[in-house]
Amino acid sequence: MCLRKRSGYRPPDLINAKIYTGPIPAEQEGGELAMGGGRSETSALSEAGEARGLTTTQNSQRPNACCFCWCCCCSCSCLTVRNEEERRKRRRKRISQDTKIETKLETCPKPSVEEIRMWSQSFDKLMRNPAGRNVFREFLRTEYSEENMLFWLACEDLKQEINKSAIEEKARSIYEDYISILSPKEVSLDARVREVINRKMQDPTPHTFEDAQLQIYTLMHRDSYPRFLSSNIYKTLVLGGSRTSSES
Repeated sequence: MCLRKRSGYRPPDLINAKIYTGPIPAEQEGGELAMGGGRSETSALSEAGEARGLTTTQNSQRPNACCFCWCCCCSCSCLTVRNEEERRKRRRKRISQDTKIETKLETCPKPSVEEIRMWSQSFDKLMRNPAGRNVFREFLRTEYSEENMLFWLACEDLKQEINKSAIEEKARSIYEDYISILSPKEVSLDARVREVINRKMQDPTPHTFEDAQLQIYTLMHRDSYPRFLSSNIYKTLVLGGSRTSSES
């Protein structure tokens, strides 16, 4: 077996014992592989192999990230995401149920067939119609996002207020109900809008939540409104209105 040189020392099995019988060099006696006091390279390699074997054993005993094998990792991750979505859904459902008890729909006459059909023309026409807002709000409740409409309505109510003490009271109530991160009805706003609100809350006005109201309006327009038009709630109204007009 051929071994490499290490620290200027040649292993004993490569030395002709019949020719070399002199003393061991001083630098070898103090070196790592000195005869009698150090470890031979063979033993060092053996210990290194044992160390590698121990490391392999420890790694093999380390628990896997997945329950079964690496093939299941994707399934486990998907299951975790589904569990998180279900947890969030149950939380929002509980919030929506509490909101339903606390608030009532706007009082308005029954919409005509023409009004119902106009709701599909634009989101603005839907939101300007009290009956349309009620129907849209019922739809948002099924998606556990009714707080968006409630916040928008609260902002509209604040804009009509002229009494300063009432403005401050309503602004504080809106902040606690829909802006505070501790509220179960918190709406989704970006950091910039939140910063603006916090600054304006030092001296509330009827337009304190104007930026936030616009952001939530845009969110409902782009995200919820298209699904509302294809929902069973709206289709049933359109179909029912068409039957009524044909019978008359």
